[in-house]
Amino acid sequence: MLYDVVVIGGGQAGLAVGYYLKQTDHHFLIIDENQQTGDSWRNRYDSLTLFTPRFYSALPSLPLKGAPNGYPSKDEIANYLCQYAKSFELPILHGIKVLLLTKKKDIFNIETNDKVYYAKKVIIATGAFHSPFIPSIGSSIEGDQSIFSIHAAHYKNSFQIPKGTVLIVGAGNTGVQIAAELSHSHQVILSKGHKMKILPGKILTKSIFQWFDWSGLSKVNANSFIGRWLQKNDPIIGGDIKRVKKQVILAERLKSLQQNVATFIDGRTIKFHSIIWATGYKNTYEWIQVNQALDKNGQPLHNEGISPVNGLYFIGLSWQRKRGSALIHGVEEDAEFIVKHIVLN
Repeated sequence: MLYDVVVIGGGQAGLAVGYYLKQTDHHFLIIDENQQTGDSWRNRYDSLTLFTPRFYSALPSLPLKGAPNGYPSKDEIANYLCQYAKSFELPILHGIKVLLLTKKKDIFNIETNDKVYYAKKVIIATGAFHSPFIPSIGSSIEGDQSIFSIHAAHYKNSFQIPKGTVLIVGAGNTGVQIAAELSHSHQVILSKGHKMKILPGKILTKSIFQWFDWSGLSKVNANSFIGRWLQKNDPIIGGDIKRVKKQVILAERLKSLQQNVATFIDGRTIKFHSIIWATGYKNTYEWIQVNQALDKNGQPLHNEGISPVNGLYFIGLSWQRKRGSALIHGVEEDAEFIVKHIVLN
């Protein structure tokens, strides 16, 4: 069967484009490798709470239940995404992993673990947080059975971490949240790669994201001077940093690891027993074998989500069009923008 559009990925980005595609006469399908809508959230660490309030954490035309200014849990978001897909009767197939994407003449061939799907146009909505990244320094302790090593993507709760000192590498929002949680039960060292820039969750009782909207910062173009500056200076948002400053050992950038001894760039050395890599994600796209789809580093070539390859689109990437492009609420405008482009082309 030939579809007008196939959306690869059924997370918030895929659901948002599905919502807008549903309002067109395009025959489309969403395919997702997870077994259930929302699993990408459901499988994250137990205590994860979004740093965006509920009023800023919903997709188009379906508010998130609960106090608007409260902060939803990851399970709340997972269940909401399930509800969203059902409410708008979005055509989703689960357990479908894409192995290869090619293009022959004007038709995309999408080879999966199930079968080959064919589409005139493809939207890649696999998101910005897909493949956990551990820097090369991690190879120095690879295979060392005396050290418990895990990426933050696979962290669940404090019971998972053996007794003793825990080194967390990466002081973004995830690293700070995990450090705050583990500080109740472990001695924690948090290694920061750069000076931590901190913003409160609220200013004068209003969410920081409302201030972003009122000031225009949430819609700053990714390629503008301010947009490029913000990408390099993304702040930590919320109150966990207060506990971290009181209960956690803050260390500089990690320089080397030798067995269970960490050396930092200022020469400081600290012994540890476990290490958690809160070092983000580096998405891989080797499965996309379409000329001009990727740059020399294997990353998507696009202008605001529109690929130079006719009929190919991306959505849900960090700073795709603006600061909020990878956030649940922020993906709405990007989805509408891409579907409008599809309808007109």
